[in-house]
Amino acid sequence: MIEVSHLTKTYGAHTAVSDLSFTVEDGQVYGFLGPNGAGKSTTMNIITGCLAANSGTVSIDGLDIFEDAISAKKKIGYLPELPPLYVDMTTREYLSFVSKAKGIKKDEALKQIETVLKETGIESVQNRLIKNLSKGYKQRVGIAQALLGEPSIIILDEPTVGLDPKQIIEIRTLIKALGEKHTVILSSHILSEVQAICDKIMIISSGRLVACDTPENLEKLFAGKSTLEITAKAEITDMADVLADIRHIENISCKDGEKKGTVDISIEFEKDEDIAEDVFYAFCKHNKPILKMIAKTASLEDIFIELTSKDEEIDEPGEEKIKDEGGDENESNI
Repeated sequence: MIEVSHLTKTYGAHTAVSDLSFTVEDGQVYGFLGPNGAGKSTTMNIITGCLAANSGTVSIDGLDIFEDAISAKKKIGYLPELPPLYVDMTTREYLSFVSKAKGIKKDEALKQIETVLKETGIESVQNRLIKNLSKGYKQRVGIAQALLGEPSIIILDEPTVGLDPKQIIEIRTLIKALGEKHTVILSSHILSEVQAICDKIMIISSGRLVACDTPENLEKLFAGKSTLEITAKAEITDMADVLADIRHIENISCKDGEKKGTVDISIEFEKDEDIAEDVFYAFCKHNKPILKMIAKTASLEDIFIELTSKDEEIDEPGEEKIKDEGGDENESNI
């Protein structure tokens, strides 16, 4: 388990991490999510003992990363954003070098090297110079070195940056497999990556933790509204009568559909309510066929933008909630 308590790190007048506290439970994959410059890499470097903090504590399985650095670091495998590779070595030579640096005995090191070569899928390139490997294989070598020493915690800082789509899929698959044996912290600013891999998501903004939960719970907690997107054979002028008796609706917007004689309707309604059936029967009652109906809730992207842009939002007094932004003249709000 990792316990971070009231962590603060400043660079001159700039505060990179501000009174940050969180707990990472064993046996799960955590996504550490935030925009560029949010303090993710600084936090990773402090947790791994590569960087000192101005104040606060970090505990790794009960060991203080600052006071018991050697013992605590043995429990962590770390892949920085730029993998610390010696490119003039072969893959096997490099892993042998890392095992010596970690103080692993020779016989045990040979066993572990064989294991990590297989686990990360780099057996076929073990005798090739690292400088001749693709970016994807270099990332795998970086992960392999993090696994040496059999750490219980793996920390990966932006592990898929610069990879092509095929390599990204391969690294994601590898990380998910690692999560079955290790506690993994994955730092990223790529929303789809975190959602695809992680059991829990921590969102950091301006050096502060603004959310920590499962992807599903985050969507439930921060989805203030749900939306029905509907295409129907009807006119915009029909919608006031069709939807007049539906409860829990907060906003309706309509515009002419792509096909003549159709209308596209967006209905925002209170969360935890289900109005789809009532809407369906309301259209049936008025003989207006529904061609398409899709229920939507707030996505992780919506939540991320909301949580990481609050410091920049300025509410102007007297500002109207509904504005004419120069859209289609046949678009209206009901």
